[in-house]
Amino acid sequence: MLLDDINSPSDLKGLSIEQLKLLADEIRMFLVENVQATGGHFGPNLGVVELTLALHKSFNSPDDKLIWDVGHQAYVHKILTGRKDRFPSLRKYKGLAGFPKRTESEHDMFGVGHASTSISAAVGYAVARDLQKQNHHVVAVIGDGAMTGGIAFEAMNHVGHMSTNVIVVLNDNEMSISPNVGAMNHYLGKLRTIPTYRNAKAELASILHRVPAIGDKMAKALERVKDSFKYLMVPGVLFEELGFTYLGPIDGHNLPALLEIMAQAKQTTGPVMVHVVTKKGKGYADAEEAPDKLHAVSPPVKAVDPNLPQAAKIPDYSSVFGDTMVKLAEQNPQLVAVTAAMEPGSKLGKFHALFPDRFFDVGIAEQHAVTFCAGLACAGLRPVFAVYSTFLQRAYDQVIHDVCIQNLPVLFAIDRAGLVGADGETHQGVFDVSYLRAIPNLSILMPKDENELQHMLYTATTMDGPCAVRYPRAEGRGVPLDTEFKLIPFGKAEVLREGSDKIAILALGPTAVHMAELAADELQEDRINVTVINMRFVKPLDEELLLELAGRGFRIVTIEECALAGGMASAILETYAQRGINDVILSPIAIPDRFIEHGSQQQLLDALEINPDRIVQEVKQLLPKRRELA
Repeated sequence: MLLDDINSPSDLKGLSIEQLKLLADEIRMFLVENVQATGGHFGPNLGVVELTLALHKSFNSPDDKLIWDVGHQAYVHKILTGRKDRFPSLRKYKGLAGFPKRTESEHDMFGVGHASTSISAAVGYAVARDLQKQNHHVVAVIGDGAMTGGIAFEAMNHVGHMSTNVIVVLNDNEMSISPNVGAMNHYLGKLRTIPTYRNAKAELASILHRVPAIGDKMAKALERVKDSFKYLMVPGVLFEELGFTYLGPIDGHNLPALLEIMAQAKQTTGPVMVHVVTKKGKGYADAEEAPDKLHAVSPPVKAVDPNLPQAAKIPDYSSVFGDTMVKLAEQNPQLVAVTAAMEPGSKLGKFHALFPDRFFDVGIAEQHAVTFCAGLACAGLRPVFAVYSTFLQRAYDQVIHDVCIQNLPVLFAIDRAGLVGADGETHQGVFDVSYLRAIPNLSILMPKDENELQHMLYTATTMDGPCAVRYPRAEGRGVPLDTEFKLIPFGKAEVLREGSDKIAILALGPTAVHMAELAADELQEDRINVTVINMRFVKPLDEELLLELAGRGFRIVTIEECALAGGMASAILETYAQRGINDVILSPIAIPDRFIEHGSQQQLLDALEINPDRIVQEVKQLLPKRRELA
């Protein structure tokens, strides 16, 4: 097989077009075999095989800088840059990362996991090249879904003004995770339908160039004719107005055409936009027909004997959120749902189907989503922004400036709160408590199970100000779901068990509460009886309960699946300090001050010593020394 001999981009240089086509087929076979075994981003990578081959054939990585956006489509890049032998470890603990990572390879120019960053990073690389008098190409690869992100337009505006040499390859597959939305998608659709634009414009330019010198006025008039022709052929010509030379659209699976247009881009001065049209899931029928469902795949699940009795499927927290949103919308006609291109992951499909006029997908544009919610709230609606913890980080200023300063009733439904596993550093939802807790007016809640989640969501929609309800990427606890909503007492924790020893375990969220209960059971076997408390509210904290614990001389263990710095334990200690209480002994268990790599959630929890054994250990260390155990 050709692929066996490909260990770096330089190995592609001597291959013919026919050999590259064969290699493309081999790479697709490799992806199907490996990604279906390990899990990972499937459809996007099948769609960029020829494009990636053309990029590495045309440019000289790592001297030329290839910068990938999001990273969903970078597996082929990893295969061609000497990492194919590591694919069995893809997204596994201590294995190959699912996204580009600078520490993993000299060919990974920019670490990435979120969308819309590649053009900004490329402009940085290009300016550094120019300042240092270097001579190499800088190429950003960005998907059409990521083009909805405001940072992409900010970067294009900047580089168009500077006119430095940057090549932007727009990989247009009409999809992000789900079908793209918005005016940019419609604009690209127009471009796809006018494949003759580039050649026609070039021919007119050539004719103008051959006209003998006939004075400045006539030359300017002819240039206006050229511009008028441009507007006639493609309404708007957005990229050219931003200072880019537009090349395309090109069939992203046609290797000769791709190589030709890359050569042309290399010879063009100033910013260049290469528009490449690809098919997500190309070469694998199921992925082509269902690109949204096969955007990513999970590892195969061990087969279950169909003759054995099957336990009822426990819904995950995202599904409970989606179902609760439907029930809330039935009761409250002012409730609306907003997502930033994450309808499937946020489980808002039912809501969208039942309430299409009250559902809004704004594309990959979290900043806009938050301020859009603020506008909805100002106008009397009750917006719910369903967003992953790691993506809400992108809209921090809008949360403060547009929602919380105005004390608007926006509900942030924060999915994937806590460790998410295989997606690694860029996706772990461990910072939201820390970055939200400092904001006035904002309440922060987390349930102990799926039943409490639905009641929290209901409670949040009755509040006058902004509220964040966070929940994990996990299956629920399997508890029964109440048929009627209940209000949760605002700012009040829940004592799950009273212990005779003056030790309390304060837990936040389903993972932590479950661990606390398991630890309490184990401690009871040693005749240590602890109090277990479901904190529920990080902000406001249940100060009455905290003061009672301090007054009774309790020692405290806290457990939370979020960053220690600025998390729940920090909030509790701040509360005691503000009250002048300095004799409470508290032992915190939380995410340490470092970024957490990829791996399964359980592997990561164990590696971080966030588990029942650690709780037991901390409790025993806090026991008064005078206590003798029989």
